[in-house]
Amino acid sequence: MKSEPESRIENGVDVKFGVEDLKAQQNQTACWDGVRNYQARNFMKAMKLGQLAFFYHSNCKEPGIAALVKVVKESYIDHTQFDKKDPHYDPRSTKQNPKWFMVDVQFVRMMKRYISLAELKRHHQEHKTKDGPLKNMALFTRARLSVQPVTKEEFDFVLSLEDQKPV
Repeated sequence: MKSEPESRIENGVDVKFGVEDLKAQQNQTACWDGVRNYQARNFMKAMKLGQLAFFYHSNCKEPGIAALVKVVKESYIDHTQFDKKDPHYDPRSTKQNPKWFMVDVQFVRMMKRYISLAELKRHHQEHKTKDGPLKNMALFTRARLSVQPVTKEEFDFVLSLEDQKPV
């Protein structure tokens, strides 16, 4: 799950939500709202209660995986699509036919070390030639989406990187 930890202005509103913002929420829990890509929405709709996800910082100096979160509420209607003052307002969406959904996530823990996009890319390139676990990782094989699937093999490999020095 990708989010931007650094401020940017969208429709006159400062939009950012990094892992520190999640940690500051009550029960370290927040809704993952504002997803406006159908494929990312569908991936989020498939998420199950208790499922773990990586909290990935994007659009920053060094993109990468900062933390682990878990799904604490499965897919439900994203209320921001109906709010004309919200940067994620969608005039084509109606309460009778909502287009956008969200999940609630809770902070689990920080990664033991930040796993940068550059490091993940190096492993992906190597794994493509050696049939490794990151060879088909969606982060590199699909359009950049704010929510992407990760296989168990990919997830376990990325977690194993925490105890290794960066390459």
